[in-house]
Amino acid sequence: MADEGGLDELRRLGARSVPVVSRGDRFVFAQVIRDVVEFLGLDESTGPALSPAELHDRYDDILATAIRLVSQVPDDRLERQLPKRPRSYRVLMHHIFQIPTAYLDMEEHGGTLVYASLVVPPSTEMRTSAAIADFGVAVRARLNAWWTRVANEDFGRAVPTYFGETSRHEMFERTVWHSAQHTRQIASLLEQAGIAPERPLGPEDIRGLPLTDKIWDDA
Repeated sequence: MADEGGLDELRRLGARSVPVVSRGDRFVFAQVIRDVVEFLGLDESTGPALSPAELHDRYDDILATAIRLVSQVPDDRLERQLPKRPRSYRVLMHHIFQIPTAYLDMEEHGGTLVYASLVVPPSTEMRTSAAIADFGVAVRARLNAWWTRVANEDFGRAVPTYFGETSRHEMFERTVWHSAQHTRQIASLLEQAGIAPERPLGPEDIRGLPLTDKIWDDA
């Protein structure tokens, strides 16, 4: 977060990660739309619009797109910092695939999804776009292998996370749109570098996910 005032406000509230929605001295992590709606007292229906099977199919396509776009990023740009963000291109690219890694670790080993698992940095050996794309290929294969095992399971049960308890279905949705948003950012970075993104995500690819047309926030 580039806004020092915003960072001070997060510290005052006791929030350790973003995004959050606050009212006075109360706040809620804005990781699940249902929690925000309840916190604000809005009369809106919530819950994933896509079924777990649809989310899986969408995620497979999103990760394939991310692998393709990551492969296009020139290696000499990997250590550049993102605009107004203390994060390099390399870390952002890796993060797209670390998100499903953290989710699958929770699914396969149990326990609570902790924030630290989402922001594990790339290894020192992962210094090229090709190396990060290879990581993405392995994660995508892991996702598909996991899905063949769980396709008929119940996704309504509760799972513990760093932002509170949510349903397995909602956590899967959050994982999908989180990677999708960062994949759109990679396409934006390519365009800024004068490189035409190869088949980036379009409106149909994010249809049914809680995303807007906004690719970068104002933080």
